[in-house]
Amino acid sequence: MLEDKLLILRFKHGSTEALARIYQKYRRYLLKIAAALLHDVSLAEDVVHDVFIRFAQSAETLRVNGSLKAYLRTCVVNSARNKARDNQVRAYVELSEIAPVASEQNGSDRWAILREESVIIGKALAALTYEQREVIVLRLHGQMKFREIARLQGLPIKTIQSRYRYGLDKLRSILDGEMEQ
Repeated sequence: MLEDKLLILRFKHGSTEALARIYQKYRRYLLKIAAALLHDVSLAEDVVHDVFIRFAQSAETLRVNGSLKAYLRTCVVNSARNKARDNQVRAYVELSEIAPVASEQNGSDRWAILREESVIIGKALAALTYEQREVIVLRLHGQMKFREIARLQGLPIKTIQSRYRYGLDKLRSILDGEMEQ
């Protein structure tokens, strides 16, 4: 948090190194969230890059009241939501496209199993409504609390909790059916 405040201060005073460090520090995290929401790595990269371009252009007017990570996450979620509304999303994305799941120490058999599981989970997530998927992704990948998600979406916390619960129930149902096959 202290590093972020220093980076913001340096960035507002024209430091390109500070902007590069902010990008380096949060790019993977933001890309993971955008890809999970959009089911398209290319669109996710576009969203994250667009957010950083707007961020870079806002140096003089930038006001981050809380956490920089939360600020950037909110920007990415809003941009991803706009892209999803434009119906520019594909059916699913393999989780392995977002970030490597297995280390190099794991054998090829293990890697194949993890890759297959990521495809199944990606398809199951794609079967959810966007609203359910967004809450689940923000809760699990974004590590946000229900209260934060409710504030971000401008909805009551009970609505967010219901979307999460119904989304998880649907995921269980889909994955149980997938495992039986």
